[in-house]
Amino acid sequence: MKSDEIKNLFAQFEAAASVLEGVECWSARELQKLLGYSKWENFEKVIQKAKDACKNAGELTENHFPDLRKMVGIGSNTERAVDDIALTRYASYLIAQNGDSRKEEIAFAQNYFAVQTRRAELVEQRILEFERVKAREKLSQTEKQLSGILYERGVDSQGFAVIRSKGDRALFSLNTQMLKRKMGIAENRPVADYLPTISIKAKDLAAEMTGLNVQNKDLTGQTKIEKEHIDNNLAVRKMLTNRGIIPENIPPAEDVKKLQRKLAGDEKKLLKASKKKK
Repeated sequence: MKSDEIKNLFAQFEAAASVLEGVECWSARELQKLLGYSKWENFEKVIQKAKDACKNAGELTENHFPDLRKMVGIGSNTERAVDDIALTRYASYLIAQNGDSRKEEIAFAQNYFAVQTRRAELVEQRILEFERVKAREKLSQTEKQLSGILYERGVDSQGFAVIRSKGDRALFSLNTQMLKRKMGIAENRPVADYLPTISIKAKDLAAEMTGLNVQNKDLTGQTKIEKEHIDNNLAVRKMLTNRGIIPENIPPAEDVKKLQRKLAGDEKKLLKASKKKK
């Protein structure tokens, strides 16, 4: 997500905020539009999932989802009352958590409502961290699927490790051990936990290509699959280097495990802060 897109969404979410009995909140009807839901009926389903999550966290839903009536225009200068809900920041966060994070509005909201200090720069930084964690999780899923595909075609776990390592060598022009030394990564930690987002996505793309081509070309055995994976990583490397991006020269990023703990901790802080405001 680009910086100007983040700032635009930030301004929209800030403008929609209001204070009800001293508590910062958002109208569910307004949030529906901000999150890209065209029908209230569909958005109500997401709200219900958020209420269930609130209960599971040991919270009273009425403290975070109080019902309201709202007047809306229906044309010809007339209005009618519709059901609405005042959503605390915590309630809004839970709603965003139950949305599709592939949508930019949802991904933004997940991070916007988790940040207590209302500053666009903090939200933008958290979104970058969030995207990196999600990219790492996606790579893990892709590699797990690829491992399953390869196992069915005669490649065991040891063979898969060799294939993955040779793929790294093709993508970074360094073997896994050399890359770890260059980036200062401990021997017992995966390289991907310290790669920047673009490198994680590059590995993921190459692995996706290998999984698809192994099936489409009906490849079997380690030798043929190994060549396929190397070729795919070389193709991804060529695409990057043609744009002036040298994967092995990009500095390492913060340990993704620390970021996961940080993002999880934000939710606890959010809940704690919401309790103090009651």
